[in-house]
Amino acid sequence: MKKTVKTTVLYDAIFPIWLLWIFPITWLVVLPANFLIDLVVLVLVMGYYKIPNRKYQAKKSILRIWLCGLGADFIGALGMILAELIYIRNSAFGEWWYYNIIDPVAYNPFGSIWSFLWVTVCVLISGYFIYLFNYKFCLKKTELTQEQRKKVALAMAVFTAPYTFYLPSDIIYNYLDALCFHIV
Repeated sequence: MKKTVKTTVLYDAIFPIWLLWIFPITWLVVLPANFLIDLVVLVLVMGYYKIPNRKYQAKKSILRIWLCGLGADFIGALGMILAELIYIRNSAFGEWWYYNIIDPVAYNPFGSIWSFLWVTVCVLISGYFIYLFNYKFCLKKTELTQEQRKKVALAMAVFTAPYTFYLPSDIIYNYLDALCFHIV
């Protein structure tokens, strides 16, 4: 008896959220890389503002900064997913929404000005929450002044916002397709 193999090609997904869900092993790279980026940015920003005891201040706050940064990234990612959920079939608006928002947001945010604006708003939302979380919570237990907390929180928001939302995921799909990568 001959067995047939059914294959499913990965197409309709948003990078990096679905990539992390479909390939959980990527968390082993993403989480430490994100922690390292947050730590480096935090230490450099504190150095730039000549904050004393940088090592102590960073050690006291980095875990909260990292976890809250991931939370802020997920808030922005929810905005990316929301683009997929707002879809009215069989209407002129639904068709416009699909070709100008859903498809470009999922595959290439540079595909239309509307998708670029949508992704930009999602990155700004994440950046806002990075700032808010860092200022109100993460840096609260440090010995930084209110002004220093504002400056550090703003720099963290600017330099650690999820700019990967702009990464065209169609590049990944084309690469995977070229490798004939199929899930069995």
